[in-house]
Amino acid sequence: MCRWFAYISPEEPCLLSDVLITPANSISKQCSEHYLPGLLPRHKEKDLDHSSDALIRMRNSLLNMDGLGVAWYSSATSDYIKHVQGPRPALYKSQSPPINDFNFRSICENTETKCVFAHIRASSGSVVTQVNSHPFVFGRHVFMHNGVVSGFSMIRREMTDLLSFDAYCNVFGSTDSEHAAALYMTNLTRSRDKTSWQETYPLDAMLHAMTQTLVQIMELQKRLRGSKRTPSSLNFCTTDGTKMVAVRFRNHVKEVPPSLYWSEFAGRTLNGKYPGHPDSKDLVNEEAIWGEDERIGKHTIIASEPTTYDEKEWHLIQGNHALTVDERGVETEVPILYDEALNAENPGP
Repeated sequence: MCRWFAYISPEEPCLLSDVLITPANSISKQCSEHYLPGLLPRHKEKDLDHSSDALIRMRNSLLNMDGLGVAWYSSATSDYIKHVQGPRPALYKSQSPPINDFNFRSICENTETKCVFAHIRASSGSVVTQVNSHPFVFGRHVFMHNGVVSGFSMIRREMTDLLSFDAYCNVFGSTDSEHAAALYMTNLTRSRDKTSWQETYPLDAMLHAMTQTLVQIMELQKRLRGSKRTPSSLNFCTTDGTKMVAVRFRNHVKEVPPSLYWSEFAGRTLNGKYPGHPDSKDLVNEEAIWGEDERIGKHTIIASEPTTYDEKEWHLIQGNHALTVDERGVETEVPILYDEALNAENPGP
């Protein structure tokens, strides 16, 4: 499956290269290498193709070479346009792997932000093209996905019937993920037009819209595919630049979703201003501006894989749970409530 990374803070910006390029297990390197504490023993994560756990291998070991995308929030628009308030996302997408993309590297080395989404794609069958790369932007809202909507081609037509007109028109690619993003925005805005995409919504409304999206997808699969349906992996994440909702979800009784972790500490280790080093607790950042006693601002990282090698900095999100982050940076992990009759009985990818 794909890999994604999200950072948000009410007060502490990050340099994109610090979080997306510099670490040995940054998302730039996760095109072909993996680190999955809590799922596989240490030192075996990068040998997934020989793992005895076929399910973990299936959902986490694919090469992620089918597209790159980064969305970061900036106050530039609100600084120059009177009616715009709050941060807005800038977006960069490419078909190139990040390690070979000089534009990506230049942007990262010269951009700081308090909120960023980054995504590397492993296609689940749709065309490899720039518009199919995540994240997907709807006004001030951004959405990305790791996983697959099972049997998407068989539910796609009915799924589009659930979309608002403007959300449907904002789907430029052919992926299951972008259609899920449009469905989420339809639910969040209650089918209002695209002017509603510039608004912010309460965190509980974002979580409700996300849960509603999961349920609608499963209901379509059950109605249209019946007993032939297989489970979907739906690791969704969305933000408006100040709040964030992420889910780790798979509708099967026994099978686990793709990996998803969060941290309230790793931002200090990643931040080049501070003396820590993402690749080892024994390494010191000699270029640090601040000392050991300097406090870093509240922040949250949510990622398919940890980007530092200190396991104590990371928490594995429970399966079929959501992590919410409010405007103050307070994190809450909650179960996703749904009718378990919507679970698929057959195994799936």
